[in-house]
Amino acid sequence: MDEDTEKLVIHVDPDLEEIVPPYLSNRQKDVKLIETMVEQQDFESIRVLGHRMKGSGAGYGFDFISQVGRELEQAAKEERPTEIIAQMAALAAYLGRIDVRYT
Repeated sequence: MDEDTEKLVIHVDPDLEEIVPPYLSNRQKDVKLIETMVEQQDFESIRVLGHRMKGSGAGYGFDFISQVGRELEQAAKEERPTEIIAQMAALAAYLGRIDVRYT
């Protein structure tokens, strides 16, 4: 299996089993939202969204989401749409690869 498509197993606390699927679903929606925001050059909304991801990802066991949030926030502050699109793509790829295990 190709490294870019290989499943990435993420172990999450079983106490979070009810809230993780909606959280991840919302991050999928964020990918589409970021795309729209870039088209509209709405860097402030991207910055806020990135800030929220930065704060929430690790709390659910998804350190990569926090990392993407940090990068999105910084790229939005500096109005760098190319970097924002790259981070959006990285988030979409990550979400497509993760296999959540409640252990």
